[in-house]
Amino acid sequence: MKKTFLVCFLACMGLLGMAQGMDDDPDSRYATDLLKPGTVAPDFQMKALDGKKFKLSKLRGHYVVLDFWASWCPDCRKDIPNLLRMYNRFHSKGVEFVGVSFDDNATAWQEAVQKYNIPYTQVSELKKWKETAISPLYGVKWIPSLYLIDPEGKVVLSTVVSDKVEARLYELTSSASSPIGTKESIWIDGSKGRLKAVIQKPELTQGQQCPMVMFCHGFGGTKEGPLFEITADSLCAHGIASIRFDFNGHGESDGDFQEMTVPNEIEDAKKVYEYVRDLRFVSDVAIAGHSQGGVVAAMTAGELGNDAFKAVVLLAPAAVLRDDAIRGNTMGKMYNPLDPPDYVELWGGKRLGREYIKSAFYLPIYETAAKYQGPALIIHGTADRVVPYTYGERFHQLWSGSQWELLDGLDHGFGPNVYRADQLMTDFLVKEFKR
Repeated sequence: MKKTFLVCFLACMGLLGMAQGMDDDPDSRYATDLLKPGTVAPDFQMKALDGKKFKLSKLRGHYVVLDFWASWCPDCRKDIPNLLRMYNRFHSKGVEFVGVSFDDNATAWQEAVQKYNIPYTQVSELKKWKETAISPLYGVKWIPSLYLIDPEGKVVLSTVVSDKVEARLYELTSSASSPIGTKESIWIDGSKGRLKAVIQKPELTQGQQCPMVMFCHGFGGTKEGPLFEITADSLCAHGIASIRFDFNGHGESDGDFQEMTVPNEIEDAKKVYEYVRDLRFVSDVAIAGHSQGGVVAAMTAGELGNDAFKAVVLLAPAAVLRDDAIRGNTMGKMYNPLDPPDYVELWGGKRLGREYIKSAFYLPIYETAAKYQGPALIIHGTADRVVPYTYGERFHQLWSGSQWELLDGLDHGFGPNVYRADQLMTDFLVKEFKR
C-alpha cells in the first residue's frame, strides 16, 4: 500500500484546504455500527435470485465485496455504476461480489437487477429491512453499506462510501509493489534558480523513443504525492515516461516561496518543456496539472500553442485563485487587494508575497488558455470545497471537444479514491499518444 488516504488527501492537495471534508465523511454518521476491520465476518446462508442457496463461507480464499442495497433506495441505485465498474475491473483478479438486498418484493428486486445488468450474485431474505436477520448481524443501519472481506473471512473495510472500497481494491490487487521502469533525479534551470525533478521512464532499447508527460503540482505542494506518483507508474506501464518537478520556492527547488507567482511558475514550466524537448528519447509531450498547477498547465499550453503539447490534463484547476485575489481572501487570510502587504502569513511559516497577489489580480487565465485548442481532459470532484467544480467546467466550455469528467463525491485531492483520477488520466493520455 503506497499511502494512507489521509496522506493521499494532504499530498494531492499540496496542503491547500487541508481540513476539507475531514468532518464530512459519511462514515462518521452512517457507518458507526458496522463491523470493524479485523472482525470475522459472520457466515450466513440466503436464497439467491435464481432460487439456489448461497453461503458466504463458500467464497473463502477470495476477497469479497458485500453490497447491502435495495431496489427502492435512490442512493443505492445511484451507486450501482460504481459497483459495476469495480466488478468489471476486479472480478477478473479474483474478487467476488455479492449483493445483499433488503427488498421484500421479489419482482421489484429482479427487475432492478435486470434493468442495471448486475452480473454478480444477488441474495435476499425478501423481508422488510428491520425484520431481516442480516441487518443486525452486520450492523447495517444505512444503505448502501459495503464490506470488503479478506480471503480468511475477516473484515478489511466497512463503509457507506463505495469509492473507499474501490481504492482499497486497487491497493490490494496492485502489481506495482516493485518500481516500474527507471527513475532519475535531475536539476533544471528555472525562473528563480534550479528546479529539482524526477524523470521516470520505461525500459527502452537503443534509439527507441517514447512520449512524456509533465506533471505540475499545486500551490504549496511538491513533485511527491500519490496522485502523480501513481499515475507516473500507470503511464510507465504503458510505455510513457513522465517528469515531476518542484516549482520555485517549493520542495527541493531553489527560490523563496514568498517570491513565487503564477507567471514565474509558467516560466518554470516552459524551462522544463525546453529540457524535455531536448531529450532524444522523447517523442511527444503532454502536460498535466493539479489545482494551481492546472492553471499553470493551461496557461503554458496557451502560450506555447497547439504544436507544443499532444494533450493537456487539468485536475481540479484552481482558476479561483484570481477571484480570491480580487476578494482579498486567499485560503481564509484577509488582506486589502488594492494595496496588499509585503506578504500574508499562511500555514507553517509560509508567506504569500505581494507580487503573487498583484499578478493574480489581473491574471488572464481563461484568455491565455483559450489559445490552446488541442485534446484536453478536465477532471473535477463534486465535493471539492477548495475549488468549486464550475471552474473546471469553464475550461471544458473554453476548449471545444475537451473531455469533462465530474466525479461524484470526490474532493479537491480526489479523496477518497485518487485511483479514479489516475485511471481517467492514464486512459486519456494512452489514447491521445496513440493517435
